Amino acid sequence: MQGRFHYYEGYDMKQVTFPVRVMHELGIKTLFVSNAAGGMNPSFKIGDLMIITDHINFFPEHPLHGKNFPTGPRFPDMHEAYDKALVNLADEIAAQKHIDVKHGTYVGVQGPTFETPSEYRMYHILGGDAVGMSTVPEVIVARHSGIKVFGISVITDLGGFDVPVKVSHEEVQQAANAAQPNMTEIFREIIKRS
Repeated sequence: MQGRFHYYEGYDMKQVTFPVRVMHELGIKTLFVSNAAGGMNPSFKIGDLMIITDHINFFPEHPLHGKNFPTGPRFPDMHEAYDKALVNLADEIAAQKHIDVKHGTYVGVQGPTFETPSEYRMYHILGGDAVGMSTVPEVIVARHSGIKVFGISVITDLGGFDVPVKVSHEEVQQAANAAQPNMTEIFREIIKRS
């Protein structure tokens, strides 16, 4: 896919995750997800690639709410939302290609505002390393459907630190575009080697 439906645009969770349902019907076995995210881990800098190892769901609507789809159980296990074998392979590729990567937990929120400094600090205290307005609903539906997931966040802005860092949508786009080649290289190599 190129782009996605965002909850903040007014779509409901069934619409947001519909493409993943279609992928399941097409026989897709592995989903690669990427996003632009605000970093709140003090070791992060703008332009970093963060391999997603887990997530925290702060969306007000759950994508599996309602009648259970027959693609998975009523209460799917989410202990490995992001496939560990694919994370390990990505680490190996990054080391071989001299691409610096971080690991972290992605916090999914509804948006469409960027976070306040206090919100950034709260999400970090709760265990988050990066925050964004997508990804989590799609990953939940993918895992419910038995699709393995690998994800990367591009750290496009920083928040929650002593010195406020103002951000614009244009700056987020610039940081994402600059990091794109390295992220694409990791994705391509995982596909080749899987």
